[in-house]
Amino acid sequence: MAKKDYYDVLGVSKSSSQDDIKKAYRKLALKHHPDRNKENKKEAEDRFKEVSEAYEVLSDSQKRARYDQFGHEGVKSDFGGGGFGWQNFTHFEDLEDIFGNFGDLGGIFESFGMGGSSRRRRSQGPQKGSSLQYDLSVTLEEVATGCEKKLNISHEETCKKCHGSGAKAGSKREKCVACHGTGRISFAQGFFNVARVCERCQGEGEIVKEPCAACHGKGVKVVSKKIDVQVPKGVETGVRLRISDEGNTGAKGGPSGDLYVLINVEPHDIFKRHGNDIVVEVPIAFTQASLGAQLSVPTLDGKVEMKVSAGTQYGKVFRLRGKGLPSLRGYGRGDELVVIIIEVPDKLSKKQKTLLEEFAAESGEDAGPLTKSFLDKVKRALGG
Repeated sequence: MAKKDYYDVLGVSKSSSQDDIKKAYRKLALKHHPDRNKENKKEAEDRFKEVSEAYEVLSDSQKRARYDQFGHEGVKSDFGGGGFGWQNFTHFEDLEDIFGNFGDLGGIFESFGMGGSSRRRRSQGPQKGSSLQYDLSVTLEEVATGCEKKLNISHEETCKKCHGSGAKAGSKREKCVACHGTGRISFAQGFFNVARVCERCQGEGEIVKEPCAACHGKGVKVVSKKIDVQVPKGVETGVRLRISDEGNTGAKGGPSGDLYVLINVEPHDIFKRHGNDIVVEVPIAFTQASLGAQLSVPTLDGKVEMKVSAGTQYGKVFRLRGKGLPSLRGYGRGDELVVIIIEVPDKLSKKQKTLLEEFAAESGEDAGPLTKSFLDKVKRALGG
């Protein structure tokens, strides 16, 4: 199941201030606290965790910026392979403001397996970088042939000046004295042990006293890079192309994340797509439909000649084999469906009116096949 948009989860807009987001979270946290929903405790626990995950991202300016640009993929690495867990939540002080003290929260965190020592510190080993998403629009003609696109991607790379340490040349990272290198600050509230991310070192366990001037102590820099992407034939809107190792750089020597190119096929002025088939409506004159004609019909490969037989009716569909789109899996190609639209002139000269009146008089009451079929159905329906 696709994850819900974090803004929708909290019921706020993308332009909402941090204060608005905190107010929305406070309201929802009070509403969905499991101890206040004992008849639907499991549902309340899930909802409480969901709004807390959304708040964890949207209340952090850096995470929010990545989410706004790349969606859930932009913050995926912050939560590890298993997704968001309470060990990733860094705003327990906000919950304390909401509920007064953590004694009121003990039950919910115990039920999530978060009591005491189960609150683990942030991993200090190598971590894979976050993946990125790029929205790429292609034309129907490019879908038919496949194409190469040059993308200009902004992503994080290891700072070359400090080699990722964040420290100025000649200096080094030092153990954080606030958390003694653990990355977490622990304290007791009644029977419940609480740990939160150390604000001084941001959970790293180390601090940089003399930061690198090039990356301002972050160890990474945002750089632009041009990437060539091969768009295969037959792609559809929603297809994601994975480009390995082109996401943000990993921490502590971890591998880089991936780049996901999300395909959007632009609407076409003439053709409509139905799977691998394409549909085009071709208007013809009444005389062409009556007498037959040779038409020049557009296709994705250029124009082709198509014969319209005499007496062609409105809505008649002609099939041009193999003139559709190639299969993404490489098996053959779809067809082009040509729908005939008979155009009735809205302005007639005096001579044209005279000729049509003569035609009507000559035709008498002879009806065409569609009219005859309709009249037969009316008679049957009315018992005639």
